[in-house]
Amino acid sequence: MKTEKKLLGAGLLSAFAASLCCIAPVLALVAGSSSFATTFSWLEPLRPYLIVLTIGTLAFAWYQKFKPKKEDDCDCEPEEKGNFLQSTTFLGLVTIMAALMLAFPYYSNIFYPNKQDVNVTESTAYKTVEFSIAGMTCSGCEEHVNHEVQKLPGILSTETSYSKANSIIVFDPIKTNALEIEQAILKTGYEVNEKKHD
Repeated sequence: MKTEKKLLGAGLLSAFAASLCCIAPVLALVAGSSSFATTFSWLEPLRPYLIVLTIGTLAFAWYQKFKPKKEDDCDCEPEEKGNFLQSTTFLGLVTIMAALMLAFPYYSNIFYPNKQDVNVTESTAYKTVEFSIAGMTCSGCEEHVNHEVQKLPGILSTETSYSKANSIIVFDPIKTNALEIEQAILKTGYEVNEKKHD
């Protein structure tokens, strides 16, 4: 029983660690502490190994649960039914929870509110600025940057990509400027390496 609990604990812990770099920006949004978002970005290179560890641990736990039992030649009383923590139901719940955590980067954007419509004046000459950003590791990071920038007045569109390590922002220069946008990005905890104006 102790081995089984350790396996389940290790499986959940490694699944949580594998998704922590993507869970942190959402936790930062909820807590209102944007700079907390990048705290666990150092885990991103370890994510593939943590995923393998999670799957391996849970697969071994399932194997332990269903492996054939040795038959004893004794007239012993049958084993008593185990508690809930030893049940197949509990193992199934742990497996589902681990799968949800591993998949978190793919659905993390649902936790960010939709962008508000911006009132723009038609006579304004809009400006575009591109920021090179370090520290983003998943789509949750993209949404975190977009969310912070969209709090500024006059932001028309934000297109952030963690794979390209950039954010392209179209804005109304009467209502905001590139320096304010850069400050909003820095507030998330990510590092701005370079900016290019149109």
